[in-house]
Amino acid sequence: MESPYLISFPSHGASNQGFITVAECQINVPFKVERVYWTYYTPNNIERGGHAHYDLYQVLIAVSGIIDITTESRDGNTQTFLLNSPDKGLLLPPPFWHTMRFSHNAVLLSLSNMHYKAEDYIRDYDQFKSGKS
Repeated sequence: MESPYLISFPSHGASNQGFITVAECQINVPFKVERVYWTYYTPNNIERGGHAHYDLYQVLIAVSGIIDITTESRDGNTQTFLLNSPDKGLLLPPPFWHTMRFSHNAVLLSLSNMHYKAEDYIRDYDQFKSGKS
C-alpha cells in the first residue's frame, strides 16, 4: 500500500517581486487532476476531515496559513504532516483516514484524481478499520 508523503513544488521568483509555485499533472502531481477545491475560513478549534476514501487520490496544499494533517492506516499506523508553505503538498492516497486542523485564515487547496462521488467516502471509523465496504 502506498503511504502519504510530502511533495515539494518548484518555486520561482524573489522576495522583492513575489513567487510562483507550479504543480503539473503527472510531473510533480502523480495523477491527472479531475477536481480542484479549496477550504477556507475554518475556525481554529474545528477538526475537519474525519473520513477516508476508497479510490480518491489527492494532493493537499496549504496555500495560506498552517494546516496540521494526521493520517491513519487501517492497521493503526499514524503520521502527522505540517503544511506550512505553499510550495509543499501532501499526497494522500486511499484508504487513509485523515483529520485536519487549520490555523486562523488558512486556505487548503485540494487537487483530486476524480470528481466528487459520495459513495467513495468512508465516513464511519469502525467501517474504515474493518476494511469492509
